[in-house]
Amino acid sequence: MISYDKDKYNEMARIVKAMAHPTRLFIIDTLKRQSYCVIELTEMIGADISTVSKHLTVLKNAGILWDEKRGNCVYYHLLSNCVLDFYQCIITVIERNEMREA
Repeated sequence: MISYDKDKYNEMARIVKAMAHPTRLFIIDTLKRQSYCVIELTEMIGADISTVSKHLTVLKNAGILWDEKRGNCVYYHLLSNCVLDFYQCIITVIERNEMREA
């Protein structure tokens, strides 16, 4: 019999919720290529720095990113590359949905 570990599923939901925003998905996708300074990410996203910083903090608190201060800028790095597997899974679902609708 399979047991329901509520704490485990609550933690899983917390991490998925951290990713569940278009800007945060963009950040994850962008950081898979290389690390970026918060200022560079802000320019790419086209939002104010405080908004982007809040998104980065959510991802960092979920254990998806880590940061590193270099001079006057904070650089963000993808800490848990395994989220890219989930990311690719989402893209696969989208593609299959589009094929079914066609």
